[in-house]
Amino acid sequence: MLTSILNRVTGVGLYGAALLAAIWAITLAAGPDAYSAYMGLLGSLLGRVVLFLITVAVFYHLAAGLRHLVWDTAKGLDLKTANASSAAIIAFGVVAAIAVWVIAGLMGAL
Repeated sequence: MLTSILNRVTGVGLYGAALLAAIWAITLAAGPDAYSAYMGLLGSLLGRVVLFLITVAVFYHLAAGLRHLVWDTAKGLDLKTANASSAAIIAFGVVAAIAVWVIAGLMGAL
């Protein structure tokens, strides 16, 4: 049940992420001052937390979608397998996001 709810929550969160991307494009078109201010906001602690959570949401939603594709083949529907895949998609979302942020930090992108 938790992963079903989280799948919906991450889907809604990704709509918010799309809005942030649209605002980024608008500020880019608005000129260097607007863009600099927006990037300053995204670079703040709160902005980085939001961006990290968006990264988790992307990977979680990806894994949950793949699990649903497997379920569409009528496999993995028993309780034990469903619970194991639930833990796996939560872990994948968090670990993959951490990996992306570590790599970005090592490359100097943060």
